[in-house]
Amino acid sequence: MGYYQVHSISCALFYLLLLNLFVGNSYSVLNSYQEKDRITYLPGQPANTGFNQYSGYVTVNQHSGRALFYWLTEAPSDREPDSRPLVLWLNGGPGCSSVAYGAAEEIGPFRINSDGKTLYLNPYSWNKLANLLFLESPAGVGFSYSNTSSDLYTVGDQRTAEDAYAFLVNWFERFPQYKHRDFYVAGESYAGHYVPQLSQIIYEKNKGNQNPVGNAVTDDYHDYVGTFEYWWTHGLISDSTYKTLRIACDLGSSTHPTSDCVKSLDLADKEMGNIDPYSIYTLPCNSTSSLRRRLRGHYPWMSRAYDPCTERYSQTYFNLPEVQKAFHANITGISYPWQSCSDVVGNYWTDSPLSMLPIYQELIAAGIRIWVFSGDTDAVVPITATRYSIDALKLPTLTKWYPWYDKGKVGGWSQVYKGLSLVTVTGAGHEVPLHRPRQAFILFRSFLENKPMPAS
Repeated sequence: MGYYQVHSISCALFYLLLLNLFVGNSYSVLNSYQEKDRITYLPGQPANTGFNQYSGYVTVNQHSGRALFYWLTEAPSDREPDSRPLVLWLNGGPGCSSVAYGAAEEIGPFRINSDGKTLYLNPYSWNKLANLLFLESPAGVGFSYSNTSSDLYTVGDQRTAEDAYAFLVNWFERFPQYKHRDFYVAGESYAGHYVPQLSQIIYEKNKGNQNPVGNAVTDDYHDYVGTFEYWWTHGLISDSTYKTLRIACDLGSSTHPTSDCVKSLDLADKEMGNIDPYSIYTLPCNSTSSLRRRLRGHYPWMSRAYDPCTERYSQTYFNLPEVQKAFHANITGISYPWQSCSDVVGNYWTDSPLSMLPIYQELIAAGIRIWVFSGDTDAVVPITATRYSIDALKLPTLTKWYPWYDKGKVGGWSQVYKGLSLVTVTGAGHEVPLHRPRQAFILFRSFLENKPMPAS
C-alpha cells in the first residue's frame, strides 16, 4: 500500500447481501448508461481477453459534486459471469487507489509491464471466480473527485462509508442485473475500517437477511502491541528499543505520540535499515525509504509509505491520455495528476475510530460470516497484531489451529472461531495476492464455497 496502517490487519473483508432495496428506471434506459461505460479496449491490452469491462463515474453527492470512479471487470464468458457473485474491492491508505493496488497488482485480470504502457494477464485473477468491482474512494483518490475542493481536506471514516453506500445505491440502479446476486465487500489494510463500516450500514438497512462478511482493520491497542512484537521477534529491532516502544508508544489511547515515542520510532528505523517492511524477505524498490516514511496509518504524524516498483508502473500507465480516454476517466479535467495515493486525503484525514471490535461484535451477533487473512512476512500489519485483535473478541474456537496445503506444501495455517475464520498465508507480505497469487486464489475460492482451507 502507498500508505500504511500501523494498527491494521492485512486481510480482506467479505460481505454478502441481496440488495432488494435498490430500485431504479427501466432496464432499457439503464442499459444505455452501461453501454456508455463499456470499455472496448485498453491501450496495451492483450488480445482475446474474453471478459467485459466497464468504468466511469457515479455521483454520490449532488450538492458538492462528489463523484466516485469505478472499474468493473466481469468474469470471462466461459465461466458464466451471469451466475457469478459481485465483489466490491476497496484499498485503504487512507487515500490509496483500489485501481492502483487491488486491480493493477493484486486480484485484477491485468498487470502492468515495466514499460508503463502495456498489460499482461494475471493467471490468478479473482475475476475467474467472481465479477470484480474496484472503487476509488473517497473523493480525491485516483480519478474520483469533488467540485468542492474543501471536501479533500475534511474527509474521514464516516463520510467515506456514507459515500460508498450512496455509490452502491446508484451503481445498482445502473447495473440492475446485479441486484439479486450474492454481493461481497472485500478490502485490505486501512480498508479494514472502510469495509466493516460500509457492511454495518448495508446490514442495518437490510436487516433480516443472512449475510456473510469478512473483516480487516480492528483495534489500535492490540494491533500496535502485535506490530512491535513482530519487529522484535523477527530480529528487526533490539531488545531495548522493543521495551521502549512498548512503554512510550501507547497508540491505543491517543492519536498523538509522545516525544519519547517519536525518538523510539526513529531508533527502530535505524535498526531496521533498508528493508521492505511490507515483505521483509524481499528486496526494496526504493533505497531511500525510511521507517517514518513507511508508517502512515490514520495518525497524521506519520508520513508516506514506501513506493513499490509496481506502483511506479501504475503511475505511468494511468496518467496516459489514451488510457484515461479508454477508461472514461478524468472527464472534468482534474487539476492534479492521477496518483496511487493522495497526499491531501491521507494527511488531512479527520475521523478514525480506535477500534472496529464493536462492529465485529454486531455483525457476528447478526450471524454474519467473517474471514480474516494475513501474510506472515508483513512487518507493517503483522500476523501477531491480527491474532491479538482477534483474541480480544473472546470467540469460542470451533476448529483448532491447523496447516492448510497447496500441492502438498503448507500454504499457511488456519483457525475457525464461532463467527470468524483466520487464515495465514506463508511467505506473503502486506498485499497477499501480490506476493502469493495462487494461494490467495485458493483462499478466495474456499471463502466463496464456504469451505475450510484444504487440510491435505
